[in-house]
Amino acid sequence: MKLCQHTRQAWGIPVMAMSGGIIVANLYYNQPILHNIAESLQVPDSSIGRMSMTAQMGYGLGMLLLVPLGDMLHRKKLIVTICLLLCTTLLLTAASHRASTILLLSFFTGLFSTPAQIILPMAAALGRENRGKTVGQVYSGILCGMLGSRVLSGLITTWLGWEYVFLFSAILVCVAIVLLVLFLPEIPPKFKGSYGGLLKSTLSLIKEYPVLRQSALLGAFTFGAFCSFWTTVTFHLSGAPFHYSTAQIGLFGIIAIGGALVAPAFGKAADKGSVFRGLYLSVGMMAASILLLKMFPYSTTILIAGIFFLDIGVQATQITNFTRIYALNEHAHSRLNTVYMTTYFIGAAIGTGFGLLSWRLGGWNMATWQMLIWSLIALAIVAVSQRKSAAAALLHKA
Repeated sequence: MKLCQHTRQAWGIPVMAMSGGIIVANLYYNQPILHNIAESLQVPDSSIGRMSMTAQMGYGLGMLLLVPLGDMLHRKKLIVTICLLLCTTLLLTAASHRASTILLLSFFTGLFSTPAQIILPMAAALGRENRGKTVGQVYSGILCGMLGSRVLSGLITTWLGWEYVFLFSAILVCVAIVLLVLFLPEIPPKFKGSYGGLLKSTLSLIKEYPVLRQSALLGAFTFGAFCSFWTTVTFHLSGAPFHYSTAQIGLFGIIAIGGALVAPAFGKAADKGSVFRGLYLSVGMMAASILLLKMFPYSTTILIAGIFFLDIGVQATQITNFTRIYALNEHAHSRLNTVYMTTYFIGAAIGTGFGLLSWRLGGWNMATWQMLIWSLIALAIVAVSQRKSAAAALLHKA
């Protein structure tokens, strides 16, 4: 049954947002339940603890090798094919009872979760006028998947067992595949050339576009601080005076989802040309939230407000960054996204490492100092980017 063009357009963006969230959630389902999996398999926590790392490694490789194909191949067919492989991997994970097999499947889960990063630039290609708003809506769906996955996996594991987390996710991915087949728009590939040429052209974009370099660096520092927060806040909340359980800590992700839903408003501001004003506001909000969390470390009210506004600041910054880079080259959206997101996740890995080191050396106080320093560096990147943008504009007029 063929759907009319109006129906496709009306449902296209919501389906892309929901599907992106369903797909990317598979990177994070395992994080709250690693101990449960290890206990079930009767292996040490350290044996299964590498599950998150191997999934991120697979995702990183997928961003480098698979996401650029969105400019070269038929995007809809590419997304659906990879999603089918993801569904198969999840079903095998649910049926596995060996730690080594689960670790290997975690790598492929990460590798096949990359369609979310093909969907996002696909949304940017649908129209220039409301690009920030459209990208913001789809990115919010992806963020809700990232943040809600931890809550969902904890609840399912408590009620049914860890295997059902992956079984449930496989069902969700199958639903997403059906919706993508029905509602995903047909966008023809724009790159004509070999796969080797595609990868080479991806790297050439770094040198060609200063805005891409600036945005990628800004994204790395803001997301690095964000990952540092979510890594160390678990230790902070599990200790005195909170002594929260894993399930209670997971519920704080719901607050962050609220922040992700507000962030698209900044995409609308970027559409109107208020790029740097929006970046100063979003990064400033992030820095102010971290400062409050440092000043009032044991206030639950401040913690809730801090999480909410920290998440708005970080996600709004990313949405504005996406709006900027997708305007650089209409024929290279997937490759631009590859450069940006690879740098973005490098920042996440380094931020997580610095967060853990700071916690080990000085607890919550030092961890928040580290996050605050990263957010101030992000503000400096915004200031330098604005100055270079103004200089380039004057040179262009001359």
